[in-house]
Amino acid sequence: MKRPLHRVLAGVAMVTGLALALSSCGFGSKEAADSDTTINFLAPAYSDGATGTKALWDGIIAEFQKQNPGVTVNLQMESWNSINDVVRTKLQSTSTTPDILNIDAYASFAGDGMLYQAADIVSPAVLADIQPGFAKNASLNGTQYALPLFASTRTLFYNTELFAKAGIAAPPKTWAELTEAAGKIQALGGGVSGYGLPLGSEEAQGETSIWTFGAGGSWADGDRLTVDTPQNLEGVQAMRALIDAGVTQPNPGATDRKDVINAFIQGKIGMIEGLPPTIGQIAAKNPGLQYATAPSPTKTGAPVTLGVADHLMAFKKDGKKTASIKKFLDYFYSAEVYANFVRHEGFIPITNSATALLADDPVTKAFAATLPVARFYPSNNAAWAAAQGAIRQQMGTIAQGADPAQVLQRIQEAAK
Repeated sequence: MKRPLHRVLAGVAMVTGLALALSSCGFGSKEAADSDTTINFLAPAYSDGATGTKALWDGIIAEFQKQNPGVTVNLQMESWNSINDVVRTKLQSTSTTPDILNIDAYASFAGDGMLYQAADIVSPAVLADIQPGFAKNASLNGTQYALPLFASTRTLFYNTELFAKAGIAAPPKTWAELTEAAGKIQALGGGVSGYGLPLGSEEAQGETSIWTFGAGGSWADGDRLTVDTPQNLEGVQAMRALIDAGVTQPNPGATDRKDVINAFIQGKIGMIEGLPPTIGQIAAKNPGLQYATAPSPTKTGAPVTLGVADHLMAFKKDGKKTASIKKFLDYFYSAEVYANFVRHEGFIPITNSATALLADDPVTKAFAATLPVARFYPSNNAAWAAAQGAIRQQMGTIAQGADPAQVLQRIQEAAK
């Protein structure tokens, strides 16, 4: 939501290493790519390791091909830091355009007529199983083009041991309380930072959204992007004030999300905005960490958070692969297959059938309650991809002294 969701959401997403492909050319030979029964699938890595995203997709693809021996799925994986550049390069030629893409923003592709409608690439049963709010967020001008992969929201993770040492009685609800708490933790010394503020190129759009939403701002009003607004400026100024107060990790303008999450897990940061997978990472890397979660602090204390829904989409190309694509996506969204994927990645399911299967899952139980106060990227706005890219490039400069108002103006201009 990577992700994406990253994406943000995520978007959103955990960064892995270099691209992982079935061949050095990405999708293999031109003959294989042209086959009506060969699906070229480009996806980002949300998690790494022996049970990470690549292993999950490899297992799904292997079982699908076993059940459908006439269809081949070629998987290429990229990190979230590189996938946008890879997509731009691949779309320069029909022969290299992926058949299925997993990414956050889809609307620019749909607006250019490059994507199949969702009804062309999954069965009616799958469409009906998707929660309506997510289906709407995957639609452009009333037509659904993308398929939500899963959802992610953000919530405040705080180190209860550091809170106790600093004499902080309760998690902050407002920005003022957050700044005060971060200052007390920073004063403990020993290389501990009060708040993890990731404004590097991977996560700037996600962290910034938490603060702009917390000021009552938004990125869009109907069909119009609204980047340069007083509310958004107030949110960015609040981030700048936190930096100026010296209560964040060093060099926040160049820090990615994975870095602040890892530092939090190591006990080196007092507070971060975490994602559903953060729970599993803590359990795996430092199960003794003393922490708790709380609603994200906002200007007034009224709860609001960032929601991210990354998407799957299928490119038309020559229009000959719909049958193969539908077989694969129907298989993926079957209740048990999809629920297993979401559970291992630690996100929130977007289908009713998987939600029922995961009712007792700790992540689903903890984070599903945040959805009612979640606000999403305007991913159904064709200009959002440009705006998001500009936020990633520009927002970190406020940590080097750039004027927040001028930064928002540059991002608004890039979105045009």
